[in-house]
Amino acid sequence: MASLQAQEETTLRRPPVTQDTTKKLQDSTLITQDSAKNNFREVTGQDTVVMQDSSGLETTVSIVANDSSWNEVSKNILHLFKGAKVKYQGFELAADYIRLDRNTNVLFASGVVDHNGKYVGRPVVIMPGEAPIAVDSLLYNYKSQIPKTFGVMTEVDGGFIQAREVRKNIYDETSIYQGLYSTCNLPYPHTHFGIQITKGVITEKQIIAGPSYLVVENIPLKFLAIPFGFFPKQDKKSSGFLFPSFGEDAARGFSMRDLGWYLTFNDYWDTEFRGNLYSKGSWEASMRTQYLVNYKFNGNFALRYGSTVTGVEGTPSFGRNKDFNVTWNHTQRQEANPGTSFTASVNFGTTSYFRNTAANGTYDINQITNNRMGSSIAYGKVFADGKVNFTSSLRHEQDMRNGDIRLELPQISLNVSTFNPFDSKNRIGEQKWYQRITVGYSLQGRNFVNTKDSILFKGNFLNQFTNGFQHNIPVSLSLNVLKYFQFNTSMNYTERWYFQSVENKLLNEINGYSTVKDTIQGFKRAYDYNISSGLSTKIYGNFKRGIGKIEAMRHVMTPSINVNYRPDFGAERYGFYKDFVDHNGAYRRYSIFENAVYGTPSQGKSMGIGFSIDNTLEAKIRDDKDSTGTGIKKIPIIQGLTFSGNYNAVADSLKLSPISFSGRTSLFDQKININFNGSFDPYSYDKFSGRRIDRFAVKDGQLARLTNFGLSFDYSFNPKASKSRNDNIDSLRNSMPAMTDEQTQALARISTDPNAFVDFNIPWNLSGSFSFNYASVFDPELREMKPNITSTVNLHGDFNMTPKWKVQFNTGFDFVRMESSMSQISIYRDLHCWDMSVGWVPFGRYKSFNVTIRAKASILQDLKLTKRNSHFTY
Repeated sequence: MASLQAQEETTLRRPPVTQDTTKKLQDSTLITQDSAKNNFREVTGQDTVVMQDSSGLETTVSIVANDSSWNEVSKNILHLFKGAKVKYQGFELAADYIRLDRNTNVLFASGVVDHNGKYVGRPVVIMPGEAPIAVDSLLYNYKSQIPKTFGVMTEVDGGFIQAREVRKNIYDETSIYQGLYSTCNLPYPHTHFGIQITKGVITEKQIIAGPSYLVVENIPLKFLAIPFGFFPKQDKKSSGFLFPSFGEDAARGFSMRDLGWYLTFNDYWDTEFRGNLYSKGSWEASMRTQYLVNYKFNGNFALRYGSTVTGVEGTPSFGRNKDFNVTWNHTQRQEANPGTSFTASVNFGTTSYFRNTAANGTYDINQITNNRMGSSIAYGKVFADGKVNFTSSLRHEQDMRNGDIRLELPQISLNVSTFNPFDSKNRIGEQKWYQRITVGYSLQGRNFVNTKDSILFKGNFLNQFTNGFQHNIPVSLSLNVLKYFQFNTSMNYTERWYFQSVENKLLNEINGYSTVKDTIQGFKRAYDYNISSGLSTKIYGNFKRGIGKIEAMRHVMTPSINVNYRPDFGAERYGFYKDFVDHNGAYRRYSIFENAVYGTPSQGKSMGIGFSIDNTLEAKIRDDKDSTGTGIKKIPIIQGLTFSGNYNAVADSLKLSPISFSGRTSLFDQKININFNGSFDPYSYDKFSGRRIDRFAVKDGQLARLTNFGLSFDYSFNPKASKSRNDNIDSLRNSMPAMTDEQTQALARISTDPNAFVDFNIPWNLSGSFSFNYASVFDPELREMKPNITSTVNLHGDFNMTPKWKVQFNTGFDFVRMESSMSQISIYRDLHCWDMSVGWVPFGRYKSFNVTIRAKASILQDLKLTKRNSHFTY
């Protein structure tokens, strides 16, 4: 390696070509002074040469020089300087010096030594059917099309090959001398991890290498050498061994991770098997499959299993945890089957898999601390020119804290767009009032169960499902009344189909009676309907009196009022409710559709008056920086401040509903968006039970009780960082089909973690978010309402210490618990063709650090050195 570098430096500092060129130029200059020999200097910089190719046909060699050219007519030799280019059939060449010998049909190209002593303008050559190659110098016979190159550098799938000398024969076989395969694209790799090949032959299907050895940081490791090797050269993926990484875990001992085998079946399907082994007896295994059919669909499937030893052998706490996890993601291209969609996102397994295996040895804190898993498989179809839409999905939700599982097997939906049944396609003129009536239809169906993961698929599992269908038919009419009012009336009919109902009974036992609830199998229907009519308008208020920089203010108020009616579906004639006297002698009414999937028709007659008022307030201020010429800028003060409620005129008590409100605003030129919502209860509450009572709160000295309130906002101090991050994510996502599995997982992390993407082009970024929630909760011991408050702030950002060093951080604080959330610090170093990162969790359960060094080239992603030290406990 040292000899190779010395030879390269000699070539670059004193190129023999340059010396030869100087001599030729001197000769040419002397000859030019003798006009009798008809030698002259051309200044056009352009030329063409007509010659015969191997078949005897005439062909043209086009020549261009940006600076100048010398033509030695007597010797039939042409010299080109500065940005010279030669093109012949599929051969193209660009360099700062090119010599064309028309007698021998040989091209010679090289760079030149500039006034700083640097070798610049290296030749770049494109051979027929090959990618561009940069060389130190080149000899090319454009008649036989046989090249000989010196100081070659080319890229192959993210790696770089350099060679002292390369020759190509008529059989399309390439011989290399003093070759070097590296991850760095510099002439002198400064942090490279490469393989030195003394001699080799490259054919169409294989590479035959002579003695080869490993080189690290320019240090040849010849004791790790092979005398010769045969390597298949394929234009497609091939199966092979996956190299492991080594480390240490505080709980599981020394480790060998990601040892495995890669299998490729064809261009559309591949699979890899990996395993992790630990010195204290724990182990993990995984299988991942990826598939892709261009322009149709793509996806991946993964199955992971872990066996983790806990406790100390020989003690009662000793044991072994067995966990698994299954993921499946599938995406169908819309153009593959227009009108039909199919997607899948499946993630299920044991609740303790990520915690016990430390996220399969990756120590990904997002996966370790995740408490929920969910899955969804969805199918959709559009009929009747887009007027009918059908969707069906299978869903799974799993709470890993308490083992709760919710399964939807399946959920369906059929929706018909609203239409005007009394309108005519051939109508002439404006619509009559009755032609404005619109009708719609929707069908919903669900079949779900809530259970524990420990009893899943055990016992009489199928009878635990709750299911049903719901039909909904909305009818509406909208008209303009008295020019300024909008009149709306509607009727909504809902019908539910159930295959189960309940019946309460008294069971005669030895110690007396007890209440039991029987599930009655059989089809039953439940229906209800309601009617509503209302008016709405807009009221504008303009205040043009200037105050400071405020030129004017505009207030838009949108009040609306509606009258709604619903019969009492708890009446005996409907049969939806029954009377019952329990074992304590207490009388109550119950619905035969208790806990049904779509609920039960409401009992009690309702004839109410609903009301709402929406407010928007804007200001016009003078803007000295405005370049439009108006000098006025609009500032939103309050957006969408809405109050709404309902008054039930026929209710026995509690006629007024809680008053809900919501709104939003923005600050600092709309850089901070603030959202808030809440509700007021106009009634007091019972001091013993906490329930609302028919007594207005104003009688107790307060206008209304604030029962809940929420406030949230987020802000980035460097908007360019957010834009850069989104642009880079979009660029990565567009190349998703060509990504490795590791890059796909990195993209998923980037989408949710603001610190996962390292962009050295952004010198700094600081972002924060805040959320506050208040709820009034009754305390039975103190017999009063107590506030339940959550308040958290999160801060994340990064900054460049130097153009190659970046520090990232992520932290937060819970003001209620008065403790910090998960905090992480990461340091990144750009090593040109390598990356180095240091991650540190300074405190908490997952206190740990890791150091990773890896190659940037995608083909070399498995070539990484990782040092981990973790205080992970189980």
